[in-house]
Amino acid sequence: MPTPAPPAHRDLDDETLIEAFESHSLDRDAWVHRSHVRVAVLYLGRFGYDGALEQMRQRIQSFNQAKGIKDSKTSGYHETLTVAWLRVIADALDVMSRPPANSIEFCRQNKHLLDKTLLRRHYSSDRMLSDEAKRQFVEPDLEPLPGVFRAGAGIPSVKKPG
Repeated sequence: MPTPAPPAHRDLDDETLIEAFESHSLDRDAWVHRSHVRVAVLYLGRFGYDGALEQMRQRIQSFNQAKGIKDSKTSGYHETLTVAWLRVIADALDVMSRPPANSIEFCRQNKHLLDKTLLRRHYSSDRMLSDEAKRQFVEPDLEPLPGVFRAGAGIPSVKKPG
């Protein structure tokens, strides 16, 4: 039995992915965890942490609205997921010996970040599924996030949305 071809969005170059995401022409089914990671890498490179966070907040919510993704307890934009993943990805970029050529190379070199359950090491289900965590960033309750984002380190500013 032949191996199925990977979804077309996996083959998009960085500029095409960003354009499709920002213009809402990216298929809803293509907006998967890997796409989130790739866009985060690109925004971090273009805007730095604070700018990338603002872009991710704005663009995810805009994309969700355009695609009819309802904002509910279990779907839609989630502030803690967005901030925590951006912190983890920023840390991974920071410790790389050289910047990746593109977001696909980053994903190849950081396959562990393609596991969307990774944050379960840091957050209990109760904390991550709380209304508070959906609305505003909450720190992990199980294990600190990696690298420079540990308590007492130079944490980049995290402005509340809105």
